[in-house]
Order: sequence, then C-alpha cells, then structure tokens
Amino acid sequence: MRQYLLLFLLLFAGSLPAQVRVAKLVIKPNEVFMLAESDILVADTLIMMDSSTLVLNKLKTENFLRVKVARFGSHCTIDGSGIDGKPGRNGIPGITPIGPCINGSAGKDGTRGLDGTKGLNLFMYLEKVTIAGQLTVDLSGGRGGQGGNGGNGGGGSPGTLHCFGGDGGNGGAAGQGGNGGNGGVLTITVPVPQAIRDLIGEKKLFIKTAGGGQGPSGKGGYHGGAGLGPSKKNGKDGEPGAYNNNGIAGEKGDLIIEAN
Repeated sequence: MRQYLLLFLLLFAGSLPAQVRVAKLVIKPNEVFMLAESDILVADTLIMMDSSTLVLNKLKTENFLRVKVARFGSHCTIDGSGIDGKPGRNGIPGITPIGPCINGSAGKDGTRGLDGTKGLNLFMYLEKVTIAGQLTVDLSGGRGGQGGNGGNGGGGSPGTLHCFGGDGGNGGAAGQGGNGGNGGVLTITVPVPQAIRDLIGEKKLFIKTAGGGQGPSGKGGYHGGAGLGPSKKNGKDGEPGAYNNNGIAGEKGDLIIEAN
C-alpha cells in the first residue's frame, strides 16, 4: 500500500499565495506526495524515485513548480488530472397497489450525471532535467458521470368480475450524462526548449492533456405490467421510460514549451 505524505504550508504575510519552499525534496519509490492547500512548490532539487507520484493541489485551477535540478526515475507521475463526475441518482420505482383494479404508479426520472472537472494548468520552471526512465504529466480532464436510471413503473393490480385490471405505470426517464472536463495546459519553461522536445521524442516524457470522456445516458425504466382480470378484463401495460442524451466530451488541452 502506498504511503501518503502530506505537504504542509508555509504561509507568507500579506496577499502573497501560500508556497512551499524546500532545499531538497525526495519522493521515495511507490510514495505519493500530495500538495495540501498550497499550489506553489519551490525546490532547489526535486528527486522522484521509481513509481513515485506527485499529486498537485486539485482545489486550485493552476499550480506552479519552480525547480533548479529535477531528477526522475522510472514510471513517475505528476498528477493534475480532473476529477470524474459522480453518476446521477436512479429514479424511485413506481408502486404496485394492493387493492383490486388500481393502476400502478409511474417510476421517477433519473437525475443528470455530474460534470467532470477540468485538468489543472501547470507551470513548470526548470533549470536542469534528467529522466532515467519515464515521467508522465497527467492534466487530462475528468470523465462525465453517467445519468441515473429511470425507476421502473409499478404494475397494475388484478381485475375482478366487476372491473378491469389496473394499468401498468410508465417507466421513469433516464438522466442525461454529464460533460467531460477540458484538459489542462502544461507550460514548461527551460533554458533549452529542444531538450524537452527530445525527451518527448525519446518517449521519456509523456504529456496527457486529453479532455474527459462524455458521461453516458442512464437507462429508461421498465414499464409496469398490466393487471390481469377474468374474462380478459386486463389492464394495459405502461410505457417504457425514455433514454436521454449523452454528455459532451471535454476539449483537449495544450503543451507550451518556452525558453527562460
């Protein structure tokens, strides 16, 4: 199980944002290092060992990393991805009545899935970078949540010699899928921009800025069955609940490499 190391804040006076300043930060193998409420990390040396993860502050829209010397091992990850939207609530099923010759009630509609959040915008200011294995910077958007399913319609109660069986209730409509979040923008500022492009070309540096996928529609509720009666005095089946629209996929972010 990965250990979680919480990075506390050093708050500066006045209106300056919270920053974390360290001379040397080492994230050990398989360790997850989380920025807490700070969105700025300043370090003379940053070392991420094999399979380590730096989780950015996802409560902020932008994060900043200012590092003089950065060294990365194999399968390292800087995680600034968006959060997936939660699914919508399912509709409440309709009621099948107990007494004779009564219609079933309709199922309730499902609710809309929540939207995925946007991937972070990350600004990395680096003077020297070494990647022994692979580093992934993930700023992809969160996926939209699935819409809630419509509730099933209640069945009609049985008929008698004097009345028809009850009609089945209609199924509830499905909830719409949530929208995917847009991908974030990664801005890397280094003395020699071509060095970063070479790392991408050598498949040592992987940048993920894809938009989050669309949330699918929920399922329409099943119709309630007709109540049966003697001498074909049956009720009618209800109508099935309608499906809804899928959400909209998020847009791809961007990569900017510039010289300092």
